[in-house]
Amino acid sequence: MPRVAALLDVGQLSEIISVESADTFKRPIYAGNAIATVQSQDAIKVITVRASAFDKAAAEGGSAAIETLSQTCDAGTSAFVGEELVKSERPELASARVIISGGRGMGNGDNFALLEKAADKLGAAIGASRAAVDAGFVSNDMQVGQTGKIVAPELYIAVGISGAIQHLAGMKESKVIVAINKDEEAPIFQVADYGLVADLFQALPELEAKL
Repeated sequence: MPRVAALLDVGQLSEIISVESADTFKRPIYAGNAIATVQSQDAIKVITVRASAFDKAAAEGGSAAIETLSQTCDAGTSAFVGEELVKSERPELASARVIISGGRGMGNGDNFALLEKAADKLGAAIGASRAAVDAGFVSNDMQVGQTGKIVAPELYIAVGISGAIQHLAGMKESKVIVAINKDEEAPIFQVADYGLVADLFQALPELEAKL
């Protein structure tokens, strides 16, 4: 989108969370700790939207026309090389109704199997904090946060995640947040609707058993 804006010689508005009027929008700054109201007087608006900030649109009832293009133009400047798809029975992080995420407190990648058992019963996607990804516990496509995926599920369960500001920026719009951490001073408890101060290696099997 920055390239599109540059070619059109207009400004770009990134990750808006609200449309105030035809030329005024709101967007988060400083990892979501402040909201900036910005105005664009450009004739053409180039905007990216934080999807998690808006409710899902109705699947029916829209009046927009749908056109199928039969021809595409090849400028000869790029080529399709291939794609690698990660297949999973679980829902995608960005669209999941329930997400259970693990952090550095999981200890290692093998312990993420504890999350998988609970996720299977909840029909949940599995996420991770940047600390868990940087430590090599899981792949970076599972990362939730400012530098990962921005999510807003109905239920977000944070396990062994301290709650660094970068992680909170990616999930604090979740409808209900549950945190499990043995450190009662962990920042994650400041945004959690429900908090459990406990050893995750004891709490997770108990949770999975009750589910």
